Amino acid sequence: MNIKQAKEYIKNSVNLYLKKNEFGEYRVPVVRQRPIFLLGAPGIGKTAIMEQIAQELGVALVSYSMTHHTRQSALGLPFITRKTYGGRQYQVSEYTMSEILASIYDTMEESGIREGILFLDEINCVSETLAPSMLQFLQYKVFGRHQVPEGWVIVTAGNPPEYNKSVREFDVVTMDRLKLLEVEPDLQIWKEYARERRIHPAIMNFLDLKKEYFYRIEMTAGGRSYVTARGWEDLSQILCLYEEEQLAVQESLVAQYIRNPRIVREFTAYYDLFNKYKKDYRINEILEGRAPVQAIARAKEAAFDERLSLLGMLLDRVQADMKAVMEQAAFLKDLQTGLKAVKEKILSGEIAVLEQMAEGKKKLLENLQTANSLSDEDRRRHQKLIRFLEERRKELYTGDAVTGEEAFAFIKTKYDACVAGMRRETEKVQGEMSSLFAFVEEAFAQGNELLILVTELTVDRSSAEFIATFGSPDYQRHNQELMLSERSDDIRAQIAELGL
Repeated sequence: MNIKQAKEYIKNSVNLYLKKNEFGEYRVPVVRQRPIFLLGAPGIGKTAIMEQIAQELGVALVSYSMTHHTRQSALGLPFITRKTYGGRQYQVSEYTMSEILASIYDTMEESGIREGILFLDEINCVSETLAPSMLQFLQYKVFGRHQVPEGWVIVTAGNPPEYNKSVREFDVVTMDRLKLLEVEPDLQIWKEYARERRIHPAIMNFLDLKKEYFYRIEMTAGGRSYVTARGWEDLSQILCLYEEEQLAVQESLVAQYIRNPRIVREFTAYYDLFNKYKKDYRINEILEGRAPVQAIARAKEAAFDERLSLLGMLLDRVQADMKAVMEQAAFLKDLQTGLKAVKEKILSGEIAVLEQMAEGKKKLLENLQTANSLSDEDRRRHQKLIRFLEERRKELYTGDAVTGEEAFAFIKTKYDACVAGMRRETEKVQGEMSSLFAFVEEAFAQGNELLILVTELTVDRSSAEFIATFGSPDYQRHNQELMLSERSDDIRAQIAELGL
């Protein structure tokens, strides 16, 4: 299966394991809650999907790599205690709580979230001294003398033996206590994730042209060569930072993330070409509705590879702006809900309620961060809300004394200014969309590029939400035309089958 299918399977399993009966007891007993074993090549996103699942389900996540754990660190250290049996005292060996289990309790105490996922990576690389204890752990959820808290689901992961010399194969008795999911790399599925993460468009376009370079692990004369999804994502982040600082990107940088000399050379060459296209075509002018005549003429004559790169650059810019607008809309919705809840208190002169709201949001943010169940998007939304409340509180406290009505009017003025700013950004993005469609229509007529444009806008979450919320006549018109074309093709195919 691919990583998306694995994610859905794990998410469903966690939901079922956490399902309770009318008495608040878990429907699936602990001994029947088989841990999931996610087996797949390195760098395909096993850890990433666990973070996503925790965020989407609102549960905590504690992650550990088992490669460095010995029997003592995983199970706890022995100590001597005294116990009384039959009226006589005896010295008895006990064990301290495992570092792993202590982390779960720490997370529950600090975050207030009582249910979660214990994710143990590299589970099939445990030390020889720890291996015999894994059977007890996998079936009874016990480390040493201490049990994993109720409400915590165990998910494990590992690499197949061909990728890791330290791997030890589990015997049948152990495997019979696991739910095995074997995962294979899949470019199309990764692209869905990459759109959400806004992976650098040069990488996205390069992999569209060189699909076989997405994931590759092989032995060469110079040693093991590997290219992974993790490598492409990490490279994307450093490329964005290099561009912000206007630093030159060379093969030596790319080679730190992509461990294949041939792919490093080809991607670096493509990256240079990609930046040349960006400069030559003058992307800003195209999206402002002032597409240079030379750019249109060149696009008409360009090879498909160049057209795809150009379209990728334009789409990346527009979709990034759409994402920013939708994040601002989510922030304003949260802010509106919060201000409505405290409106009466502010009107009565309780300005301190702004500080209380800000502190409450800070605490929520800290709890979610501690539980590892906070997405980057949600983090930014909470931070914007906290900043707005703190700035308004500071302005009201440092200014002249005001009544409750004046304070609320001041806050509403600031809120309305944010709304007006979002409207301006929305109109700007709608203008970019209109200019983008106009350019593609003129430069590429009714070629495949128009189909690619409509498809990418449809499958990208941010652009789909933006269009559904604010509309786009150009998108709607072309989407309907393409759907009509598809229906016509279906009808012709059905007629052909009938032999009419």
